[in-house]
Amino acid sequence: MRAIGKNLRILAGAPLAAAALIALTAGSASAAIPLNTPMAGKATYYTDSGYGACGTQINASTQMLVAVSRAWWTTANPNNDPVCQGISVKVSYQGKTITVPVKDQCPSCDSTHIDLSQPAFATFAPLGQGVINGLSWQFVKTGLNGKTIELDAPLTGFLAR
Repeated sequence: MRAIGKNLRILAGAPLAAAALIALTAGSASAAIPLNTPMAGKATYYTDSGYGACGTQINASTQMLVAVSRAWWTTANPNNDPVCQGISVKVSYQGKTITVPVKDQCPSCDSTHIDLSQPAFATFAPLGQGVINGLSWQFVKTGLNGKTIELDAPLTGFLAR
């Protein structure tokens, strides 16, 4: 009888321990993603297809998406990185604004340089331009429907409390 009671206590405590571990690790990793903080930078475009750094199939020739600098990735395995968990980039240039999901990593980009998919880049400039300088962009949290979630204050952890 005693062993059963002890096992129940262990099972009851396991979800709490797991939740605490998730909260601690997720919060510290995502703290590196400056949500809703406008940045000035530049954009190039790319047309790769296959698996993106977030572990999903992409086609940068046809899909609206963005690859961000490896400076914003916080885990050894990019597929599990917080930047792949409902994070998008809201890009503005010359009166136009789009929001595109982070689906890939740009290893050669510095922290203010984003690599837009071909159709996303074409929203702002002809492809022959090659580089858009002087745009503004920011990381935003997006919901399940892909809509931007407006926040009054920056998130301090991966999960808002």
